[in-house]
Amino acid sequence: MSFSAIISKLDGLLWGWPLIVMLFGTHIFMTIRTGFIQKDIFKAIRLSVTRDPDAEGDVSQFGALTTALSSTIGTGNIIGVGTAIALGGPGAVLWTWLTGVFGIATKYAETLIAVKYRVKSENGTMIGGAMYALDRGLHMKWLGIVFAALATVCGFGIGCMVQANAVAANFQENLGVSPWIVAVALSVIVGLVIIGGIKSITRVSEMLVPFMAVFYVVGCIIILIINRDVLGQAIATICSAAFSARAVGGGFIGSTVTMACRYGFARGLFSNESGMGSAPLVASAAQTRNSKRQALVSMTGTFWDTVVICLMTGLVLVSSIIKHPQIDGLSGNGSELTSMAFSMIPKVGLPILIVGLITFAFSTILGWYYYGERCAVYLFGEKVIIVYKILWVAGVFIGCVMTLNTVWDLADLLNGLMAIPNIIAVLLLSNVIAKETKKYDGAHIDDKDETPIPVLKNAKSGVIG
Repeated sequence: MSFSAIISKLDGLLWGWPLIVMLFGTHIFMTIRTGFIQKDIFKAIRLSVTRDPDAEGDVSQFGALTTALSSTIGTGNIIGVGTAIALGGPGAVLWTWLTGVFGIATKYAETLIAVKYRVKSENGTMIGGAMYALDRGLHMKWLGIVFAALATVCGFGIGCMVQANAVAANFQENLGVSPWIVAVALSVIVGLVIIGGIKSITRVSEMLVPFMAVFYVVGCIIILIINRDVLGQAIATICSAAFSARAVGGGFIGSTVTMACRYGFARGLFSNESGMGSAPLVASAAQTRNSKRQALVSMTGTFWDTVVICLMTGLVLVSSIIKHPQIDGLSGNGSELTSMAFSMIPKVGLPILIVGLITFAFSTILGWYYYGERCAVYLFGEKVIIVYKILWVAGVFIGCVMTLNTVWDLADLLNGLMAIPNIIAVLLLSNVIAKETKKYDGAHIDDKDETPIPVLKNAKSGVIG
């Protein structure tokens, strides 16, 4: 068996029921432990646009949120939903949406412990993430090293080369631009942004993320208005197919409940990254007076990513397939299904898809760079930063001009493995999470945490540098 076949097999096994049960089970458990923290979503949205300048941190709460969203709102929101429908049928949309509803609690929990156990480098920079929660909270440095190593490597695949390849493919297929031209231009642009570090990435994310999200959502609303005559049927089809094994017609050939559940969960979990430990890496740099405030802000990322954007994509695809039955709703290829569905919408369909895919992929490259850099610094110290920047830009260039099937599977595998140490931290520190949640409840949400943030003595050398 070839290396690519082995990786593909392992990837399929990991992203099957073991990871689904682990992640969704954690979502349910943390929903209970936090007293259904989802009820505070509107308070969280308000906090996300409220600056906390007197608190310690490197970037604003909104900046940290948009940087995290820049990596989670990616091609998974468009192609991933298409893949879920192609392989699991229309019912997969409901299961994808449910991962977002309950995943809000896990995103809250993993961010809370990341901020609570964050440290300060000798130059005053805030550093945090699952590795510090494992190290300082559970005294499991070895597992923190495992998490950081997986994130450092996996970022080059899932957050860099795969995304760059998506940008190049879109320019070539829709505008006829050579991948080599895209490779040069994209590498230069990415290099100019990441050379400024977190503050530069945050500034770009604060401008790009709201634009791309609003553009895409408004575009989806326009398409849904065009498809309004079948919208009710689309919603009914999604709900009934999620619990029925019967064929549903209108371009769909039917799917089992198990398939709908599996692919809906898998694509939803992959899209919003709740439980992966990625978003807390940037949340730890936020200016926030206590851990709960930033945890609330960060959990809105899962709300926007999956509860809103993935749902909109699912409704667009299902309604378009019902309206145009010639589209094979279970072709097995999520990318083709998505392109076919959007292309059926006159004038606005393809521009929305093209701009959405390009901006989503570009923003993911920026957000994941910061994730990978923070984990590399944890391992090897600050001396690795310039090397990581160079390698990242090279990865962007290579991704534009190469076929990346094996890279995608390998990155997908490592991304799933990242979740294991992070979930261990969340579950073992669930008492801490529950205690902090109650401590800053209600009017106490504005209280300042008086616990001093420790200065990390080995920031320059790393734990194994």
